[in-house]
Amino acid sequence: MYDLIIVGGGPAGLTATMYAIRKRLNVLLITKDLGGKTNYRLALPWVEEYQVIRGLEVVNKFKSELEYLKFARHMEPVQKITQTNGGFTVHTKGGGELVSKSVIVATGTMQQWLDVPGEKNFMMRGLCYSALSYAPLFIDKTTVVIGDGDLALRSAAELETVAQHVTLVGPCGDVLDSPLCRKLHAADNVDVLEGYQAVEFLGNDYCEQVVVKAPDGTTSTLEAEGTFIEMGLVPNSQMISDLVKTDEQGHIKINSHAATSVPGVFAAGDVTDVGGEQVLIAVGEGAKAALSAYEYLLPTL
Repeated sequence: MYDLIIVGGGPAGLTATMYAIRKRLNVLLITKDLGGKTNYRLALPWVEEYQVIRGLEVVNKFKSELEYLKFARHMEPVQKITQTNGGFTVHTKGGGELVSKSVIVATGTMQQWLDVPGEKNFMMRGLCYSALSYAPLFIDKTTVVIGDGDLALRSAAELETVAQHVTLVGPCGDVLDSPLCRKLHAADNVDVLEGYQAVEFLGNDYCEQVVVKAPDGTTSTLEAEGTFIEMGLVPNSQMISDLVKTDEQGHIKINSHAATSVPGVFAAGDVTDVGGEQVLIAVGEGAKAALSAYEYLLPTL
């Protein structure tokens, strides 16, 4: 039986694993990859690497260490986590069952795709999913935000403060009456295309154009130096959602110590209800979760 199993190899999971190793815990990281969302970096023709604060120095250091510490990692997706006598069982995709006294879930979120031509070709090359992370790179640029809900409104509002022009594609329903949508309608550098849909992304090395379809079926093409798909994120909490409490969106509810509703189960990063969706926040939450797990385990060590 392990002292601690950590599920998810993104910034939160990597940080938690290295903290647990340094606390001399018998720890195992179970993940399908190392690095999580940090493996995907937005490329723009006018941006140099040094201009972006990514938190990659810490993440890459932990990632490099774990690539050598093979005893501390198992590269396989997890399907379910169940509670057993004296601990928890982690069920992997290949049918394995690994038992631990405690668990940290750091499985992050999954982007919602539009599934239209050009989307996967240009992903992270002028086309991305997080204005929260990348808006400061688009000062005086022409941008497009795609989405029909609150997240798209917030992203467009953030870009409106720095970009030369923002086109918001697709808002509909109740959000049209929100204060934020009224603010966007009133902004001189924002166009709101209610009920439109993005149907194709075009460009050469980078995404440069977005083809949109109006409610009447006609199409037009928008020029864009940066395009953001803001359809929302789905927490990867399905493997434990019937064991711990989650919010309406599926984020795992945690307290200030990264503890869930079940003693011995902790969570960190974007899969939780902490919010922020930033690498540096996930790193800090991963460290907190590992320290909380260590404190939980201390009487049994």
